Amino acid sequence: MYLCPYNQIIIIMQKPSVPKGTRDFSPEEMAKRNYIFNTIRKVFHLFGYQQIETPAIEMLATLMGKYGEEGDTLLFKVLNSGRYLEGIADGDLLERNEKRLTMRLCEKGLRYDLTVPFARYVAMHRSEIVFPFKRYQIQPVWRADRPQKGRYREFYQCDADVIGSESLLNEVELAQMMIEVFRRLRIRIDIRINNRKIWGGMAEAVGMPEKLADMTVAVDKLDKIGLESVEEELAAKGFDGDAIRRLRPMILLEGSNESKLERLRTMLEGSPTGLKGVEELEEIFAKLKMAGEEAPLTLDTTLARGLGYYTGAIFEVKALDVEMGSIAGGGRYDNLTGVFGLSGVSGVGVSFGADRIFDVLNRLELYPDDGGDGPQILFVNFGAGEDALLLPLLARLRAEGVRAELYPEAVKLRKQMAYADARNIPFVAIAGENELAAAKITLKNMRSGEQMLVDAEDILRQISPNP
Repeated sequence: MYLCPYNQIIIIMQKPSVPKGTRDFSPEEMAKRNYIFNTIRKVFHLFGYQQIETPAIEMLATLMGKYGEEGDTLLFKVLNSGRYLEGIADGDLLERNEKRLTMRLCEKGLRYDLTVPFARYVAMHRSEIVFPFKRYQIQPVWRADRPQKGRYREFYQCDADVIGSESLLNEVELAQMMIEVFRRLRIRIDIRINNRKIWGGMAEAVGMPEKLADMTVAVDKLDKIGLESVEEELAAKGFDGDAIRRLRPMILLEGSNESKLERLRTMLEGSPTGLKGVEELEEIFAKLKMAGEEAPLTLDTTLARGLGYYTGAIFEVKALDVEMGSIAGGGRYDNLTGVFGLSGVSGVGVSFGADRIFDVLNRLELYPDDGGDGPQILFVNFGAGEDALLLPLLARLRAEGVRAELYPEAVKLRKQMAYADARNIPFVAIAGENELAAAKITLKNMRSGEQMLVDAEDILRQISPNP
């Protein structure tokens, strides 16, 4: 806005937009998203998990150093309020030491995931928690990533974790939860599983245990860049030709899960760490079989999961019928709470990516055809004369679980019917002069076009409540 020479105010309108990697959701889209959230929540409850919430912002010291070097760069930092440059010398600014300046200018950051805030929560509330503690969270997280197909800067995670137990029954239960969630959503999936101890064993087997992090980062890209590029990256990181040759058969394993584990036992026989990882996977597969699960689990020795806090079994889920990144994943983390002063507590969890699941369901058109959570019936408004009949009836229907709405203004019938059609409301109730004289209501099925004259008490028998 500014003043022109004739003292007239000129207003410059800014075109509204949202930040890249974020998006708005319409009422129809929110009905679909709530279907996802409610489906996942019901499965969490089925397995005994309790809900908590943590703040959107955490102390930056809580988040930094938990996700690896790359993860630290993807954290959204929140600039201190007020005079944030106070106390910063000109020399510090000219030095351009980004990490040091960031920690002085930003005390807080948006959460990157739900696991680290959960570990902080457990450490802070340890005296109130009964262990093992099974919790779930359904909340948004933020990552300063490059937006692309299936990758957003703001997205929802639906996490379930159990902490305070080292039993592999927890991994088995989480696998069952993943299978059940996607069975209910009707998404065909493949669950990839590995163990970070096997990664440690492979690094030891090729004689380069100190290069474990470099190895996992490179090999985790195998399906994206191919074997030749992975080996070039390993060579650039200091792996000699002999180490690369010995690693190759370990990451190119084929066959059944049993045959892969058998060969890994031989390849990792000199590594107690690697053999421990093999034993843990054997136990998980065996217990799933005992539970009668037709589990779509595949052992994948290239699976690393980028987050640095995993220490045991790791999972990743992909949809079979849509080209999309992982739609769920997780794993075992030992002593994540140790950095918050609570040592020796092991945990394991899984995270469902609600936004990618939303995209998959949209692509496959797998949403139930039940009208979502919109109104089931609209009452036409002819004016104040009908209030005495309609308002008590609306209250009764709502008490019985019917989602009912009265059009707020007494406008033309055509406009009200068009409103019901645009909102996909399946029934319209009409109570005009003729209906009131006969103590009846005309009920119109908007899908079939059928109309019937019914008693007010009969409407409940015609519309099935769907709360």
